[in-house]
Amino acid sequence: MCPHKAIITVVAFLTIGDGAAADDRANEITAFGGYRFGGTFEAQDSDASYEWQDASSWGLVWNHAYEANTEIEVFFSRQTTTAEFSDATMVAPTVDVETTTLQLGGTYFGAGDFVRPYLAATLGGTHIRVEASVADSDTFIAASLGVGIKVRPGSRAGLRLEVRAHGALTSDSTDLFCRTGPDLNACAIQVRGNLFGQVEAFAGVVLRF
Repeated sequence: MCPHKAIITVVAFLTIGDGAAADDRANEITAFGGYRFGGTFEAQDSDASYEWQDASSWGLVWNHAYEANTEIEVFFSRQTTTAEFSDATMVAPTVDVETTTLQLGGTYFGAGDFVRPYLAATLGGTHIRVEASVADSDTFIAASLGVGIKVRPGSRAGLRLEVRAHGALTSDSTDLFCRTGPDLNACAIQVRGNLFGQVEAFAGVVLRF
């Protein structure tokens, strides 16, 4: 067989095999890297605000085919960054913080073969931990809404590009990153009721099985 015919045969075999198995791939895993923007806490009894610095993020997304245009989704993302306080007289003017998001929801797809747009919505929790000697941590009810595209949505491997808005609800009674006790009563951050919002843009590799 001529070399160019052999190449054509292999490509055709892989293409046919890939298409034949597409309906059997009910699950997919996306490993992504991205960047998170924004994030502000307002202090109790003060005009000070605490700004999360923009920083890189990473995560995993698991999807399971539910109907023709919908999927169940589990979304996990983590960002490590620094919170800078506008009031330098606070206990810690800057602290390193870690934001972890874990949520459950779904996606809805538009039409497309090589490129397929979608909307994603999830609900769950956001856990915030601070790296400081007086620090504690807290978990908040959170939700997210994303819009993106999947490249080669019917193949065994593809790409996922997305922009997602995150929102976490804090409460008036929350003393975030505080420790109290007989010998210690200090806080890195005290916040009043607020919506902690961020925007995340990411790109990921999709594997389907």
